[in-house]
Amino acid sequence: MHNKQQIVDMALQSLLYEVSVTPKPGLVDPASVGAHKDMDVFTFIDSTIALQPYFRNVYEQATNFEGHDLTNLFNQIRPLGIEAEKQMFAATNNVNTHKGAIFSLGILVAATGYLNRKEMVYDTSVLMDIVTKMLANLLKDDFTHLSEKETLTAGEKQFLNYGKGGIRSEAAAGYPTVTKIALPYLRRSTGTRNQRLLNTLMVIVKNSEDSNLIKRAGSVDVLTWVQDKVDFFFSLGGSKTGAGELYLEQLDSLFIERNLSLGGSADLLILTIYCALLEGIL
Repeated sequence: MHNKQQIVDMALQSLLYEVSVTPKPGLVDPASVGAHKDMDVFTFIDSTIALQPYFRNVYEQATNFEGHDLTNLFNQIRPLGIEAEKQMFAATNNVNTHKGAIFSLGILVAATGYLNRKEMVYDTSVLMDIVTKMLANLLKDDFTHLSEKETLTAGEKQFLNYGKGGIRSEAAAGYPTVTKIALPYLRRSTGTRNQRLLNTLMVIVKNSEDSNLIKRAGSVDVLTWVQDKVDFFFSLGGSKTGAGELYLEQLDSLFIERNLSLGGSADLLILTIYCALLEGIL
């Protein structure tokens, strides 16, 4: 069982590992700002440091949680997430670096805290069982009255326009892209940490409906287009070959040209890294 400081450190590591993975098409990394002109790798470091108190707070909220209905735990940490967004924007001059991660990684850290409160041995499937119980009302609460809202988030618009539930659906289901696809792939992967995480990112892209990509493309058709690119990347041998790495650099240029970003996939990679650190496989 990991203690509070170790859990908080792993959450921060997950954010820093993700931004450090290079080269990522359309995303910020040490070599490129991708399709994000308003941020660079230093912005992400500043944002990560600013979120340290948030992860500590959600962990403590979970370890102090007295009730049995875990939807109440989620309701307790949601205001902490809203406050964390303010801290993030203050640290980044109003640039959205980690809004998605504040939501999802905050949920996972809280679930880990609850796991520790119950003195249960860490197991990713048990962690996600806690997550689904925390989020049992999420879709009903967030999507039922959308047509009555005056202003909608990008995710809410996609739900109305395409019936895509985005990260909320993924979260409510216990992040199946992480547990069924990305983590099993990462567990059996070989190579450097960078190679393993790059390949895992591309596996996530292939198997998820990236809401950030859809938003920027203005169409769900972009999903088929990007899946073909991923297939070609793996046909070259993935990140462990020179041809595969060169292809990702070319893809980065193409994404920049088309103003496309894989922000949703990056968030799922962060969660995968967090679980991998807890499992001790990274």
